[in-house]
Amino acid sequence: MHSSLEAYKQEFLEYIEIERGRAVKTVENYDRYLIRFFTQANVKTPKDITETKVREFRLWLNRQTTSNGTTLKRRTQNYYLIAIRAFLKFLRKRGIASLSPERIELAKVPQRDLDLITRAELNRLLTSPMKVYQESENENERLRALRDNAIVQLLFSTGLRVSELVSLNSDIDLSKDEMSIRGKGDKVRVVFFSEDAKSAIRKYLDARKDMDEALFVNMGRNAGSELRLTSRSVERIVKHYATYAGITKKVTPHVVRHSFATDLLQNGADIRSVQALLGHANIATTQVYTHVTDKHLKDIHQKFHNKSGA
Repeated sequence: MHSSLEAYKQEFLEYIEIERGRAVKTVENYDRYLIRFFTQANVKTPKDITETKVREFRLWLNRQTTSNGTTLKRRTQNYYLIAIRAFLKFLRKRGIASLSPERIELAKVPQRDLDLITRAELNRLLTSPMKVYQESENENERLRALRDNAIVQLLFSTGLRVSELVSLNSDIDLSKDEMSIRGKGDKVRVVFFSEDAKSAIRKYLDARKDMDEALFVNMGRNAGSELRLTSRSVERIVKHYATYAGITKKVTPHVVRHSFATDLLQNGADIRSVQALLGHANIATTQVYTHVTDKHLKDIHQKFHNKSGA
């Protein structure tokens, strides 16, 4: 890669991390996407980025296959285009001549289906840990059940991302009904505790015997020196209780976050408020939930419309 292009790329990556607040993983992905584009399209300088080279790169991407033999999804292909477009915007901001970012259009992708569970399934999930607690006579199992109850109650009460949940410390202030959380892009937002969530956390903290600073800790035999639960561990916990509750769909912490959002919208919350509670930077990300509320309205229409007869 030409040294000046490499320097521009490095400046761009530092810019999106420091000034735009992008996560380190996002920065790493953008770096990988741009390197692949520069290499495949034989780009040596910013002026080499032309519509023809971008179109040829898109054609090349569209013909690539994954490890299981399938072609790259349109959504995945768009990630490359988004990185290229962001780099072009950065160049224009710096007064460096290159292709106009507006010349790059993203591929049309089908509307993403939300992974949703019914309200009855959600209720079974939320009550499962305490059923395990009541059924078990093993002290360690009971403590784990209290921890897991606090996890699922807090996920549904706040709509936290799993990465945000595992970052919490045990000095959480339960005298208030809210707390500030630092989420994606280092943005701070306020989330709120339900009484069920506060009660579950209190019971769990009262039963804990360790002194670790993390709110949610590993209680297995091979916990090691790092007790704080990982995102993957919480995903396994949620999956375990979904199976216990007889839910055959794939259930993850993010599915509980979906349930949090749809519950608010179906009960009359406006979409801007839900956007703020979820910590979405863009309203378009939140608008995926309007399709759920549209179905809710259709159900109401079918249930109540024209029941008195003509």
